Amino acid sequence: MAAIPRELKADGQGILGYRLLGAIASVAFLPGRSEGWSTDRVRQVDRVRPMRVVDTPGLADDVVGLVLEPADGTPTPSWSPGAHLDLTLPSGLRRQYSLCGTDPRSLMVAVRRLGAASTEIHERVREGDVLHTQGPRTAFPFCGEPRVLLVAGGIGITPIVTMARECATRGLDWHLVYAGRTRASMPFLDELVALAGSRLTLLVDEERERYPSVGEVLGWADADTAVYCCGPTPLLDLVRTARGPVRAPLHYERFAPPPVISGREFDVTLARAGLTLKVPADRSALDVVLDAVPDTPYSCRQGFCGTCRVQVCERAVERRGRAGGPGRPGAREMLLCTDRAEGVGLTVDL
Repeated sequence: MAAIPRELKADGQGILGYRLLGAIASVAFLPGRSEGWSTDRVRQVDRVRPMRVVDTPGLADDVVGLVLEPADGTPTPSWSPGAHLDLTLPSGLRRQYSLCGTDPRSLMVAVRRLGAASTEIHERVREGDVLHTQGPRTAFPFCGEPRVLLVAGGIGITPIVTMARECATRGLDWHLVYAGRTRASMPFLDELVALAGSRLTLLVDEERERYPSVGEVLGWADADTAVYCCGPTPLLDLVRTARGPVRAPLHYERFAPPPVISGREFDVTLARAGLTLKVPADRSALDVVLDAVPDTPYSCRQGFCGTCRVQVCERAVERRGRAGGPGRPGAREMLLCTDRAEGVGLTVDL
């Protein structure tokens, strides 16, 4: 099975099943005799889809859209609110972006200039370019509860705007809290003002003197209100801490690496590079490895996609990432972004 590529958390009763959404089968059976089974009778399915960039609209300050259509003439894949697309850029960098368009003939993502991958998109990707994609995949599904509070901060609006449209279409009881630095930096603002009306609460930094309070963010939600949140870590922490135990679930998606919890210092030896690096208790092995080997492949940084998976040559792994956990029993592998050494150190094939 392919791993869930991005983080989904659902706090509340009856929600554990959502953690499994987004997993997809990744093998197909070859013709052969029916008796017995072995791995030499299966092959990997190529799930890479070439898509052509057909438009690059400016959506807000430092936010550009990529509108994509299948380059091979196949139908545009369907998707649901909260889904994302994996993009492989010309440089080889691979990143996930939430789908946020409305045209069923194309897919659209919105990218804020924040790091190397987003800078490449802003400066190098142009109309007519063909990008390799995988997905859409859904790891932050919208469940359509009768009463819904949507909370978005900055570019975290990209999955949330699709949920707002769905709420309006279904006639649900819903409200949206949208926080940002300036109005000019907030994508989809005009659309949401028109769509939500009085159901929209705007929290704009340049128009305020303090960070949003718990009451401003969660005041509309009662114990029976499902909350969906996507945004920067401070906003996510505020919502998770303040929500507390209630009947309705809290769903959230983070777009920054989660903090390392209960980590222990260990050494990671890179066999091919001939380096031994010390990983502090509060940092991931990936962060430390990137300092020494900047071109090390990675993508989600949360233990879902498996891009940073490496072979372990010596010693045991403390598995923390889902892409390298129970789905790969006995595998001598490590996800650099989340996994750690069981003891004082280990050696990897890197």
